[in-house]
Amino acid sequence: MPIVIFVAPLCNASTLATLDAFTKFPDISLGLISAFAQEQLPVHIRAHLAAHWKTHSLVDTDELLYAAEKMRLYFGKIDTIFSSNEQAQEPLAWIREKLGIAGVGTQVARNFRDKAEMKRCFHAHQIPCARFRQLHSRREAYDFAEQVGFPLILKPLRGAGSASTFRIETYAELDAALAQLNPSKQNEAIAEEFITGQEHSLETVMHHGKAIWQSVSRYLPNALDVMQNPWIQWRIVVPRDAESEKYHDICQSGAAALACLGLGTGISHLEWFRRSNGSVAISEVGVRPPGAQILTLHSRAFDCNLYEEWVRLMVYDQFSVPTQRYASGVAFLRGQGYGVVKTVIGLDDVMREYGTLITDMQVPQFNAVPTGTYEGEGFIIVRHERTDAVEQALHYIINTVRVILG
Repeated sequence: MPIVIFVAPLCNASTLATLDAFTKFPDISLGLISAFAQEQLPVHIRAHLAAHWKTHSLVDTDELLYAAEKMRLYFGKIDTIFSSNEQAQEPLAWIREKLGIAGVGTQVARNFRDKAEMKRCFHAHQIPCARFRQLHSRREAYDFAEQVGFPLILKPLRGAGSASTFRIETYAELDAALAQLNPSKQNEAIAEEFITGQEHSLETVMHHGKAIWQSVSRYLPNALDVMQNPWIQWRIVVPRDAESEKYHDICQSGAAALACLGLGTGISHLEWFRRSNGSVAISEVGVRPPGAQILTLHSRAFDCNLYEEWVRLMVYDQFSVPTQRYASGVAFLRGQGYGVVKTVIGLDDVMREYGTLITDMQVPQFNAVPTGTYEGEGFIIVRHERTDAVEQALHYIINTVRVILG
């Protein structure tokens, strides 16, 4: 019986989907280390847990190690420990090495978390990506701006998603961003050349150093534009031809990027751009499943449960490679105005027009506080055999549904 520890800071959709996937494998003895009480979990998931340890912080290495050691003492051993959380990857890698558990080690985890180290690997292996500068001071930021010009991107060295990411157009905006990031030797940041083009993701399953499954999604519009404009209702589309020759170049570059960073077995989420001249440029990659409902989109498009396949990969070293059958897409429902959610209009119209295409839906809850993220307060996922039908449905949704705050 495999002894598996899953580490989860939040009781969010990704955590619940992964824990639900574990319930499909009754021979796994599952321990959960979390920053939330197990009472927040559904009953069927709680019933599947063999042990639970609540901790205050999952990025505090000592605290996480203490929890892992308690789990090992309880079970007698740990075969696998992993997490879908970006910030937990380096602490977990250190714990694996400390306790002699197989999996991603500290150097590989650092390659993925330290964006400057990542891009140094890319440049050394001639993998297309933006020019960059690791920042320890404001002076280095000004020097980089003089070298590459505006616009440019400023963000934390170990960021995740688009949090604290700034698009800089002028020296005044550079000053404002630097005042927030305050780069130093103890608080490093990174500046990057701004890449223009259509933003996508590439999800890859690596098995002993070989890419055995890949698929793409397309962001509408680019994620940073959504973060900077709270009125935008974000959409993501997995096109019907996600496995076609159209994406051969990024699939090759993506696999090469993962190999140079050192990933042996696991799933990754890579963000990339298709430039206007047709070339590709990689932004960054995480050694974890994607957020923003993207893994669910791939599951719907490939008519499988990729959360279950991820568990199978991490625990049993197996992965059933699926075949794509559909296009899929998600429209995120973001609140308009200020306050809390008061009402949602337009859902009846959406159900009447496109109800047969909807596979998943989370309706914004009355009195919910806005998340302030690009995922907003709810979402609707659709799928169809044709990409244009999915795009048409998403366009209708974002122009029909309104989440009113007050």
